[in-house]
Amino acid sequence: MHFSIEIGPNTDLNSLPSLKDVYITMLPGGDYKETAKKSEELAKKGFNPVPHFPARSIVNELQLKDYINRCKDGGTKQVLVIGGSLKPVGKFDSSIQILETGFFDKIKIGIAGHPEGSPDISDEKLTKAMIDKKPYADYIVTQWLLDSSLIIDFISKQSVPVHVGITGPLKMSSLIKFANIIGAKNSINFLKSNLSKTLDLLKFKDPNDIIKRVKNYSSNFHIYSFGGLIETNKWLKENNYAK
Repeated sequence: MHFSIEIGPNTDLNSLPSLKDVYITMLPGGDYKETAKKSEELAKKGFNPVPHFPARSIVNELQLKDYINRCKDGGTKQVLVIGGSLKPVGKFDSSIQILETGFFDKIKIGIAGHPEGSPDISDEKLTKAMIDKKPYADYIVTQWLLDSSLIIDFISKQSVPVHVGITGPLKMSSLIKFANIIGAKNSINFLKSNLSKTLDLLKFKDPNDIIKRVKNYSSNFHIYSFGGLIETNKWLKENNYAK
């Protein structure tokens, strides 16, 4: 199995597990130069950096080209193109728009997948967006979720590899919190149906539960640690997932 992990531009690289592929976020209001710089730092240390390119956080073609060039010059060979924040800061309001520029030449491209849907866009629009983006995509990274049937169904409909989004080991209460943030209703229901008592909210959910159910359909897993790098590192080592 292959694992990747996601970090922020300010993450201490000494805290990273020994996973080759490291994704770097560019959150709403963030500076693309910081993400490009972190990508360069990762490349110098032997990692494969995968910076996020959130369309709605990029002002125009000039800024997009500068961001791409900074990443390329720093050793980046792979990116994740996403829609990003709800409100565009410039002319781009969808990921297909920055893909159509052709600026990502000779770069491996990942796009976002939403097996559980999104609270910000209708299922119909999500389906159309996936169809539009697919010709540019080398692979798909999904949102994290816990309903294996949704993931398996989603994978069966794709023509490119799917990297399944999972969380690191997190308390059940934290999982419900983050599931609410992304509008993952099926995952919320799944979690609540597996709670027998209030104390269960303090228990850690083992990511192996979801891995066991979907590993026959995809061997690629993308970890959203939500700041829990210490627990995630420990879990990766205990399961011999870190190389």
